[in-house]
Amino acid sequence: MATLVLTSMVGRSPAQAVGVDPSIPGAIAQEYSGRDLRIRKDLGGTSAYTRHAITYESGDLTISGIMHKPRGKGPFPVVVLAHGYIDPEIYVTGQGFRREQDWLARNGYVSLHVDYRNHAGSDRDPKADLSMRLGYAEDVINAGLAVRESTLSFIDSDRLALLGRSMGGGVAFQALVIKPGVYDAAITYAATSSNTADNFNRWQRFDTSLGRRVIAEYGSPEQEPAFWQTMSAKTYFSRITEPILMFHGTRDESCDIAWARATDAALTRAGKDATLVEYKGAGHYMYGPWYDSIKRVDRFLTKHLGS
Repeated sequence: MATLVLTSMVGRSPAQAVGVDPSIPGAIAQEYSGRDLRIRKDLGGTSAYTRHAITYESGDLTISGIMHKPRGKGPFPVVVLAHGYIDPEIYVTGQGFRREQDWLARNGYVSLHVDYRNHAGSDRDPKADLSMRLGYAEDVINAGLAVRESTLSFIDSDRLALLGRSMGGGVAFQALVIKPGVYDAAITYAATSSNTADNFNRWQRFDTSLGRRVIAEYGSPEQEPAFWQTMSAKTYFSRITEPILMFHGTRDESCDIAWARATDAALTRAGKDATLVEYKGAGHYMYGPWYDSIKRVDRFLTKHLGS
């Protein structure tokens, strides 16, 4: 494993959600049934691509999202996008990946942006937060499975990658360890920690409502360290089969570079095909280095999905 250092839609009413055991082993034991990927509405586009509202089935839930499709017949490889944290109360469908959506579509990739449960037009799951958002990983796994079984003529279901940003990067790692082989390759930008206790302590622990509920349900990381390890993707990195390309800024003010380095070290110990690219001085959104990163994404996708 190499490390490079460089300079610089209205929501649906509640539906019965598939129960998610708040541990990776519980999620591994679960059955997954992503299916029925449908285009619901044409949303215009540019001379290079068209934009569409989509839905697919994730277990018992319907998940909404946005698809960008290159103009032409295809078939085109697909990149599923797992977005970072945006308050579900203000989130709008397809939010958080504008530059990636545009670049992918202009360069011959269909992008499928997953809204997640409880976001935009997706069905509601009241247990999503208490289950440490493993339901989001379920939605990402099922998005991949829905692509794999899709009969849409412009989709090449044999060429499929996953790209996660910030919280979505953490969700991507969960998906990779829970259901290896759904994707052919994975990319993360500024991912959250692969140790769930880090994320809980950083964002949720001092939320007086959710933090107290989580500790009351499972105990704190100090009280129940073994259980918290079972909620962490890092504990199960030996299961990963996909090559991974990771990007992180050394001055990320939200997701500490130490988290990326710890994830990288754990992947190295597990013998995985992964590369961490560090951008010296870059913050969470990596505005300056993004152009370098997307060139690397281009080469990575060409290598692992084919031209």
